[in-house]
Amino acid sequence: MRTHLCFYFFFIPFCLFLLNVSGQCRDDQRSLLIQLKDSFPFASAISNKLASWSTNVTTDCCIWGGVTCSSIGQVIGLDLNSEAILGGIDDSNVLFNLTNLQSLNLAANNFNFTQIPSRFGSFTSLSHLNLSNSGFSGQIPGELSQLTSLQTLDLSSLFSYGNRSLKLETPNLTTLVQNLTRLRYLYLDNVNISSQKFDWCQGLSSSSLPNLEVLSLSNCQLSGPLDDSLGELQSLSIIRLALNKLSSPVLDFFANFKNLTVLNLASCNLTGTFPKKVLQLESLQIIDLSVNTNLYGSLPDFPMNGSLQSLVLSNTNFSGEIPQSIGNLKNLYRIELHTTNFSGEIPQSMGNLTQLSYLDLSSNKFVGEIPSFKLCKNLSHIDLSRIEGFLPKFSNPSLISLDTLDLSGNKLEGEVPKSFFELRKLRVLLLSSNNLSGTVRTIDFQDRLSNLTILDLSFNNFTITTSVNLTLESRLPKFSSLKLASCNLKKFLNLRNQTRLINLDLSDNKIEGEIPKWIWKVGNGSLSYMKPFYFTRY
Repeated sequence: MRTHLCFYFFFIPFCLFLLNVSGQCRDDQRSLLIQLKDSFPFASAISNKLASWSTNVTTDCCIWGGVTCSSIGQVIGLDLNSEAILGGIDDSNVLFNLTNLQSLNLAANNFNFTQIPSRFGSFTSLSHLNLSNSGFSGQIPGELSQLTSLQTLDLSSLFSYGNRSLKLETPNLTTLVQNLTRLRYLYLDNVNISSQKFDWCQGLSSSSLPNLEVLSLSNCQLSGPLDDSLGELQSLSIIRLALNKLSSPVLDFFANFKNLTVLNLASCNLTGTFPKKVLQLESLQIIDLSVNTNLYGSLPDFPMNGSLQSLVLSNTNFSGEIPQSIGNLKNLYRIELHTTNFSGEIPQSMGNLTQLSYLDLSSNKFVGEIPSFKLCKNLSHIDLSRIEGFLPKFSNPSLISLDTLDLSGNKLEGEVPKSFFELRKLRVLLLSSNNLSGTVRTIDFQDRLSNLTILDLSFNNFTITTSVNLTLESRLPKFSSLKLASCNLKKFLNLRNQTRLINLDLSDNKIEGEIPKWIWKVGNGSLSYMKPFYFTRY
């Protein structure tokens, strides 16, 4: 989601600039671009833009990849995102002679952990600056605070590089943004802002950032508590503060953000009770409060046709029942509530969520019948392990996208439903540690579940029967993990062709005869785990 939003915010301004492309760029601008190309070492085999820039004087540089011009042929936009640029950049680079730039994107390159040159602050007309994931490190220069026309600033990184990460000390966060009054989108994920642990909320006051819509400060080494001053930023629609040690309750002012679409407070050591009103915001689409084990709360009654798309509350102390009104959330595609304290029945209305693709309710205290999900044609992941519910009555023709099914660690009884073997796209099937009975044939896996890579049927009461025809049995799916412990097996499966097998468990069975010599060659050397199995020799 993070990547898509970044693309969206930078795509709009570049499209607007493209409307102003002239028929011919100025000679001085072409010369500067050629010099810029020569100054950047880059991998020409990967580059889609720089590699196509031509020294031919008859070519119009305004139509070169990544270049946008004004109506009088001046370069005002430069997008060199993911151009495999290698090495550093300093204040002497010809880039800073493109003085009319309004939009600059150097994201996803490798500037070899050099510092951001202070001359970026000379682009006084710049409204959009993206230096994310570009390998810059060290102190962010204070000169960036001179970019008073800036609307988008993205200095984020997907990862923290420790001492090589970008940091805000002098200037700190407050000093950086105090003059950026036009700023709408601020991304500083994985930038070290630890020097301003406690008063960062005040530093983002509405007097400095009255128009701020996106605040993304994940893993910035911030501390709490959250301050009411953050609530002054009434234009906020996206808030990401995950992976900070806020050690704070979630204040009621979050319910006052009427335009809020995304709220990510995962792994923030939140405490207290989460305000229900936030979950009822009409605009809210994505919420992630996961891995806050001291955060309590319950689910509200959801309004009709609510906007919520992703609900992630895993590893929290949320409790109570899931309301039937969750079926009102027609856009909901992800529900992740594992390792919480929910109880009661899983609402049958959940089976009407036509957009649902990911469902994880594992490690809760649910009872009763699992919904059929017969209308969930996009459902690809179901994890209902360790909930002790009853077997579902899957209407499998509709579950055409199901990739993962985990029902392990329950008290499921009866035979394995034959409809399971109609899940043609299934790659992961986990049914271990239940009370399932009857007979399971290996031929059903080779004929119907040919895409399986992980299978665990261990510790049930059924019997697995193998094929008499070894040739047929050799056509079993190519497993990476196969666990059939305590499945009443009476002979070895023909695993000669299992070239991808990493984990194998055939323990606690009734296999007779000698261990075949080929068993040690299974996996072509990739087998890293094989649980000892017991057998009876003639």
